[in-house]
Amino acid sequence: MTIAIFLLVLFATMTVGVPIAFALMLTALALMVHLDFFDAQLLAQNVQAGFDSFPLLAVPFFILAGELMNAGGLSRRIIDLARSMVGHIPGGLGYVVIGASLMLASMSGSAIADTAALATLLLPMMRKQNYPAGPSAGLIASGGIIAPIVPPSMPMVIYGVTTNTSISKLFLAGIVPGIIMAIGLVLVWRGIARGKDLPVAEKTSWVERRKVLSGSAWALMMPVIIIGGLRFGFFTPTEAAVVAAMYALLVATLIYRELNLQRLYRVLVDASRTTGIVMFLCGAATAASYMITLADLPSQLAQNMGPLLQSPMLFMAVVCLFLLAVGMVMDLTPTILILAPVLAPLAAKAGIDPVYFGFVFIFVGCLGLLTPPVGTVLNVVAGVGGLRMEPVIKGVTPFLLVYFAMLVLLILFPAIVLWPLKLMF
Repeated sequence: MTIAIFLLVLFATMTVGVPIAFALMLTALALMVHLDFFDAQLLAQNVQAGFDSFPLLAVPFFILAGELMNAGGLSRRIIDLARSMVGHIPGGLGYVVIGASLMLASMSGSAIADTAALATLLLPMMRKQNYPAGPSAGLIASGGIIAPIVPPSMPMVIYGVTTNTSISKLFLAGIVPGIIMAIGLVLVWRGIARGKDLPVAEKTSWVERRKVLSGSAWALMMPVIIIGGLRFGFFTPTEAAVVAAMYALLVATLIYRELNLQRLYRVLVDASRTTGIVMFLCGAATAASYMITLADLPSQLAQNMGPLLQSPMLFMAVVCLFLLAVGMVMDLTPTILILAPVLAPLAAKAGIDPVYFGFVFIFVGCLGLLTPPVGTVLNVVAGVGGLRMEPVIKGVTPFLLVYFAMLVLLILFPAIVLWPLKLMF
């Protein structure tokens, strides 16, 4: 009965258009009434406790770092570097998208920020050189979701705080899969480019390449500082976010000098607005999570899913199918906040490594960013490029199929995620 009330209230409120944060609070309220435990003060305290968390400080600073990168010229220089290296290959701008996606992902951790930067700078170039609009937009969207996979990743921070999983280990778990994603995109784009008569840009001289590399060196140092500092214990993930934001600010204002006070004010406003939305979601989710724990929902679900818990691989397959369905109608952050506290304890009972489960959870949630009808990243690309959604969906399909194949490999071979952790720890 408790499970039914939880699901009914949550999905009924979302269906009628109630914002996710308020839907979560109403769900917590419904569980309180059902358990005869109504206490408005307790509800307010849990909402406040949800964003009064030191590890969650990483979220606003990574958001700020991403905004500073885009406004301060760091993102543009990374894209210029990739273009100078591979832009002359047939279909070269597609490879530029993939290389820039991987490099930007190691700096911002935000799929939306990276996708917006790539679409703004590269989609007009691809259109000018008569690249097919659908596959080009699909490639940019597919490259954008590498950002939540490789460190630093904001969804991993939120998942780690929500489920008490090591954020540093989640970060390191994403390095190898992120590279595999990029390789998969290269293979698919190569097949697409081979069947098209795409223009070839003039090869950049080594003198020009050295100049572009020198200009982007300060931007390239950012992931080295973040990942190196985490690996060798110089700072925590939260402190890494502060370092990233301060480094981006200093480079944008003192070295590249592309960020004046007026633009900095706009950056701070945009970052604050996004932070407010995410933090309110975290607070509402904490209230719902408290009531989920009080109602003992994980144990009730474990009883209903008893046979699945005996087979970790079957459990993972079922959970992934469920998350894929949820991802079609819900964004990644609310998916983590709503479902991670329920599913993570079940995974532990099934004997699944918490870091591996957390990574797969986030990976599947990222696929939801590419699937209609919500498809947040698809909407960003379509909006920036002024494209209809139909060609974007069609263009992203081959890349999405590769990601689905990768998901099957992750389920069958958990060592893809766990092997780097064994080397590091």
